[in-house]
Amino acid sequence: MWMGTLTFGLVSVPVKLYSAVSHRNVNFHQLHRADHARIYNKRICPVDEQEVPFEDIVKGYEIAPERYVVIEPEEFSAIEPAFTRTIDIEDFVQFEDIDPIYFDQPYIVVPNKGGARSYRLLLESMRDTGKVAIARVVLRSRERLVAIRPRGESLLMTTMNFADEIVSPQALRELEDAENTPMAEKELSVARRLVESISESFDITKYHDTYREALLELIDRKASGEDIVVEPSVQREPTATPDLMGALEASLEEVRKRQGASGAPVGKKNGAKTNGAAKKPSMAKSSAAKKPAAVKKPATKKPAKTKS
Repeated sequence: MWMGTLTFGLVSVPVKLYSAVSHRNVNFHQLHRADHARIYNKRICPVDEQEVPFEDIVKGYEIAPERYVVIEPEEFSAIEPAFTRTIDIEDFVQFEDIDPIYFDQPYIVVPNKGGARSYRLLLESMRDTGKVAIARVVLRSRERLVAIRPRGESLLMTTMNFADEIVSPQALRELEDAENTPMAEKELSVARRLVESISESFDITKYHDTYREALLELIDRKASGEDIVVEPSVQREPTATPDLMGALEASLEEVRKRQGASGAPVGKKNGAKTNGAAKKPSMAKSSAAKKPAAVKKPATKKPAKTKS
């Protein structure tokens, strides 16, 4: 999606960028219920109720209700960052010094023709020193701050949020009560044990987009001609916990029962993680979980098409 040059010091590396993430959204069109004809949106002016051609549309920034400052295309062009094909590294920093809240969209950086040697040199030197590069690049007419780091045998470039784009927790009044609430050591001790008892090594492959999977299954079933009987969903409402200590101890006991039933060791020894720790108890599941729809006949599976 981008080709240019990565520079550090006087070294230039010809590179290409590929998106590191492919979002698996399930997209729908708006249709007329009567004949399933596609619905298209028109740009209508509410004053004269006429459709407005694209060339007559300008951009305006609202400074007060119904008051706008209009910016013309040539004015945008005058202040846009100069178009360049370079990723200019400004600093090398420790990865641990970067709060993950600053990370945005990841891209894979690969060497372009003639850049393999210098690309490998940068990759290995960053891996050996444990450093992350902070750089600037112009993407889609906007200057972006990016972090570049080794990931396996390639470089990963992640666009970053600027400091003034991050919402400060100090601005949220709801946190004041939590900050000023005293903690009982016994409650904290049981809470720590509960956290430790359901801790395990992180494996991203165990987590799935269950809503998207259920939606694709529903599309497959309807596409195969199956009649769908929709049953009312059962949603669990969160309940208040007046006895916090009792809830903590009950949660810990439930985890112990689950681990005992599965044959997994209960608890931890000398702070080490327990292998094969049990999953979170059912009370921690999302209250939005829905009961699957009942069916009249077995489903015939067909591959569903999705649009990204």
